[in-house]
Amino acid sequence: MSKKFQVVGIGNAMVDVLSSTSDAFLADNGIEKGIMQLTDRARGVELYGLIGPAKEISGGSAANTIAGIAHLGGDTAYVGKVKDDQLGAIFAHDLRAQGAVYETPLAPASHEAETGRCIVLVTPDGERSMNTYLGVTEFLGPEDIDDAQMAQAEWIYLEGYRFDGPQSVAAFDKAIAACTGAGGRVSLTLSDPFCVGRHREAFRALIQNHIDLLFCNRAEMLSMYETDDFDVALARAASEVEIVACTDGEDGAHVLSHGQRWHAPAMPVQIVDATGAGDLFAGAFLWALTNGHDLATCGRMGCVAASEVISHIGARPEADLKALFKQQGLL
Repeated sequence: MSKKFQVVGIGNAMVDVLSSTSDAFLADNGIEKGIMQLTDRARGVELYGLIGPAKEISGGSAANTIAGIAHLGGDTAYVGKVKDDQLGAIFAHDLRAQGAVYETPLAPASHEAETGRCIVLVTPDGERSMNTYLGVTEFLGPEDIDDAQMAQAEWIYLEGYRFDGPQSVAAFDKAIAACTGAGGRVSLTLSDPFCVGRHREAFRALIQNHIDLLFCNRAEMLSMYETDDFDVALARAASEVEIVACTDGEDGAHVLSHGQRWHAPAMPVQIVDATGAGDLFAGAFLWALTNGHDLATCGRMGCVAASEVISHIGARPEADLKALFKQQGLL
């Protein structure tokens, strides 16, 4: 039986506020370079006041992945909470405009928290340092998960950052039960090495019991398995899940499944803004997988999509990804 959705993503619904800055600005304001730091509302407002000109773009890790799949023509939906406010309206519009289904109930305008935003500070080397105020997205709970929608998904895609919310595990458990109960499969992205550090045991239980496809990068993989040996970590992951897709920066990506391993080379590109590279890798990979491509091709398409998104500001594709796949002989 064919399903209505190839992929349904669940994540933190955020609006990215992107601003170019200097390493000195990071140092002066106590911002650790290259990672995601959670902030409260007051700190978010303070940083917003300090940064230079900014570009507001709908973001959120899993939402970027889903937008990428929708851009490729995939049938997809997203679950993540925003408020009935200005940034919430931007978020909902942008995702629907890409062609994704987005029906998560809005938090009322009276809610004390606001739509989440991530202040992304991009230094001249293209590295991004993220300061995230989760806002209402933190309060996504089981009541926001539509069992019927999950049952209509070939795959669900779970965002690791969601583990920072109080009811995240309960929401994920409900989604997993509804999806797998109807024959669907489950993928997870580890999101961030510090996120792994905060929630390693919960991740470990989820990976061992429910995950069919694990997305991560080298730093997240090493953190997850608490080792400095990349090959050891990859082998451990591959022993626990059917498919592992691990990105490795300019070294491309490694895909492992059933005792086999493939390497997908990175596409040479001038890095303008590294935001969303992993998100779009996952989106292209899942699109390829649900359209019947082999795992080696899935990995290569993922690398092409990642290279496109890091060549400009913002974490959603601007070029025609299918045309890029054709150029590389992948379609």
